[in-house]
Amino acid sequence: MNNDINEIIELSNKNQKKAFSIIKELDIENNFKSIGARINLVGSLKMGLLMKNRDIDFHIYTSELNIEKSFSAVSKIASNIKIQKLTYSNLILTDEHCIEWHLFYKDDKNDNEVWQIDIIHILEGSYYDGYFEKANDDIISMLTEEKRNIILKLKYQTPNNIKIMGIEYYKAVLKYNIKDFDEFIKWRDKQLFNAIIEF
Repeated sequence: MNNDINEIIELSNKNQKKAFSIIKELDIENNFKSIGARINLVGSLKMGLLMKNRDIDFHIYTSELNIEKSFSAVSKIASNIKIQKLTYSNLILTDEHCIEWHLFYKDDKNDNEVWQIDIIHILEGSYYDGYFEKANDDIISMLTEEKRNIILKLKYQTPNNIKIMGIEYYKAVLKYNIKDFDEFIKWRDKQLFNAIIEF
């Protein structure tokens, strides 16, 4: 595995550029604004920490959770032929108060390149309104070039068959000063994480 940090940064930048082009191509923001939603980019792309996992995350908010309106916005996005799969979860009556959309975008120029677009439609004023945005802002405020490079390298070194949430890397590096992959795995093995990890 090539661990040259310049090549890792180059791959990260390439993937982030591609992610923003997908967002523009699908007109994601305008499609949700058309139903009166407030829409925020969150996650690794927002923080400049997208590496090799092709994930794009949005949280959108409306004053009521109207399934029909949410479907309307998503259907416009899914009308793009590159959206090959779509899943939906109704969590309106749970503590999350949301509708989850997961769209899978496949660029025909690269048969192996599938992007997952997670759009979480959250009730305004509920517990998770702004929750992840604040965590993102806290992470961004602690990032230095050195810390960013360590996070990108850890993500790059993670085998593709191991699923690790981004927040695990950020917490390890920014709060526990983890610097290499072996150290990270030892730290991670000692953690007791719930479904949602607090930063």
